[in-house]
Amino acid sequence: MTSGGTPAALVIGGTGRIGRAVAALLAARGWDVAVHCHAALTEARALAAACGGRSFAVTADLREEGAVRVVVHRVCDHFGRLDALVLCGRRRVLTPLEETTAGDLRTHFDVNVTGAFVAAQEAAATMAHQERGGTIVFVVDRDAEPAASGDVPHLTSRAALAGLAGGLAAEFAARHPVVRVARVAAGEPAATADAIVAELSRVTPAGGA
Repeated sequence: MTSGGTPAALVIGGTGRIGRAVAALLAARGWDVAVHCHAALTEARALAAACGGRSFAVTADLREEGAVRVVVHRVCDHFGRLDALVLCGRRRVLTPLEETTAGDLRTHFDVNVTGAFVAAQEAAATMAHQERGGTIVFVVDRDAEPAASGDVPHLTSRAALAGLAGGLAAEFAARHPVVRVARVAAGEPAATADAIVAELSRVTPAGGA
């Protein structure tokens, strides 16, 4: 894959509040964007159309490994490159502790952690063979963010997500140094999008120059 041309990004969870802000800002900075969703395909298509260029919508259930891998390959084939993977997708279902099951934890982990791992692993396989490499951005929770009652499955999976980001950063630094991992704390959507685009701009200027 070449180093020139329009940079391309896949935004997982692209129809969420942060995902929408990230996709719109990347498009405004000259990126092509693949907007991922699970079920909100009409919304994802509208957002991709607003992004312009070669942007398009993709759908996959993050609990399904094969579907996630196919989406990443589809995006790479469509753009001919993948400069950024932004992981905004998350599941959060508040459940009283006495009603929380092991299945609730597994479902949150499947979406928030395992889905992110699979997407990152597949994206890195492409990025590692690009001259400019690529960047994987994890949107993580802020340190000392107050816990809410009924939020055990979500909070536990989000803590694991931060660990996943750290582990992958170490793995790629040792195996594929051109693949960079960044962590951005979730906050107000516009501010979070600004922070993500700032991270990406450090290594992938608009237009791929």
